[in-house]
Amino acid sequence: MFRRVLSLALTLSCAVPASAATPPPAPKPLTIAARNDYLNPAFTVPLGAGLRAFYERDFGAARRGFEAALAVVPDNTLALSLLNAAAAQKPADLTALIDAEEDALAKNPKSAPAHVRLAFSYMFASLTGRDRNLDAREELNLAVGLDPLSQSAHTGLGIMREGERSTNRAKTEFVAALAVDPQNVLAREYLALIYQEDLKDPQRALTTVIDIPNLVPDYADIYFHIASMLHDLKQYDAAVTYAMRGLTADVGGVGESGQHGYTLLARIYLDDKRPDEARRVLKASITAGTDVAFANTLLKKIDNGDYGKAPSSAAPSPSGSPAPKKKKK
Repeated sequence: MFRRVLSLALTLSCAVPASAATPPPAPKPLTIAARNDYLNPAFTVPLGAGLRAFYERDFGAARRGFEAALAVVPDNTLALSLLNAAAAQKPADLTALIDAEEDALAKNPKSAPAHVRLAFSYMFASLTGRDRNLDAREELNLAVGLDPLSQSAHTGLGIMREGERSTNRAKTEFVAALAVDPQNVLAREYLALIYQEDLKDPQRALTTVIDIPNLVPDYADIYFHIASMLHDLKQYDAAVTYAMRGLTADVGGVGESGQHGYTLLARIYLDDKRPDEARRVLKASITAGTDVAFANTLLKKIDNGDYGKAPSSAAPSPSGSPAPKKKKK
């Protein structure tokens, strides 16, 4: 077949008149569209359903949503991470997930995504008390060996490097992932936190993640991080807006918004000289049972006047005296 095509090409070239035998224009280089998983509704619809169920603490429904999303885009690292976060709520569920992924890998040992998927589960097993970090690193390195451009493997290696506080190497891995998949939400999130916390560059951090809510509007944790970056930049009104969006999305108090959103919001209010609003959200944090010790510490500082004049409704008391305890209903 190859020879027939070649022969035909030679025949056609000989038939061209000499006067027309001018060199053809150089072909334009092919442009490959940048990858963006979040333009595919077949992926985003089940991902969104999984996120909403996750933040409502319906972890079974969350897993079904993330599995459906991964059936469309098997190497999306945000979906991989969330699937394992949902499974990790019950150790037996995470163990079952690992068993299934080990079986799948045994059937397809040359699949880089299969190695990555198992690696993410090993990483979450380590977070729940079973040290599988060496296994996770081995799987990620095998994935890179099979596919040097595996954005999911580079993201996983970056997360492991970040956990070891190897900032430069973690950054290198996330940048490598984003060179292949510019809309890798998990890599962008982790890279932004390196900019914010390690490199003390909240503006660059904010630029890295500010459009992620447009890609994944149900991802509550990203609102928390954006609010924190805006707080660092002293953009208090915008920080309040994002912190409240995170709290609204994380209705079950599962992620960072639910666990730490109230105290972040209180610190924003305090830096913006609004102690009354800070007091209100700190009481909400205590009622919700999140960040209780820190919330009480901030409330005592407000009562002591550390953040300005105490509320006029508060009864006068000697400096340093504890706030009156509420009567139990």
